Amino acid sequence: MSESFRVAGTTKLLQSHVFGVEQRTVEHDGTTFERDVVTHLGAVAILAINERDEIGMIRQYRTPFNRFSWEVPAGTLDVPGEDALSAAKRELGEELGCAATEWIELGVFMTSPGWSNQLMTIFEARGLRDVARQPAGPEEVGSSVRWFSRDDLRETLRREPAIDNTTVVALGRVFGTFFDDR
Repeated sequence: MSESFRVAGTTKLLQSHVFGVEQRTVEHDGTTFERDVVTHLGAVAILAINERDEIGMIRQYRTPFNRFSWEVPAGTLDVPGEDALSAAKRELGEELGCAATEWIELGVFMTSPGWSNQLMTIFEARGLRDVARQPAGPEEVGSSVRWFSRDDLRETLRREPAIDNTTVVALGRVFGTFFDDR
């Protein structure tokens, strides 16, 4: 297996407020090919667990699927100079209306490595207290928040037609085989 891949050129195709799209020309073993790549600033997600061992979830509208989805709170690293933990703290307040005293980084994962460079940093948040919820954007304004027991969340997510991958990774990092114990 040859690891002699090299990006030889990049053409910007689109830039939105959330992501960009580039066409990259890649050289490998004397040949070239193009790949379209969605570029992203990165994001954070938070598995918030309260003193009753309940998991905080947000249900919000997702335009690509034209439906609502239960998800762990998450957001983009779109504030200049803000690190992942600071973004996670901001998102927890915006989306769930909480602040936390205990933060554990659960890891970083590639959301869709075949076509995007987006990295997601996931945190576990505990030691929660209520703060004023400050939803940002129409999807968050029209969202709802609910605290689930593990069993209730498992059953709710099993009824969903599709599940957000960040939620699956976050639950798996903390609870292991979250969906396997039937």
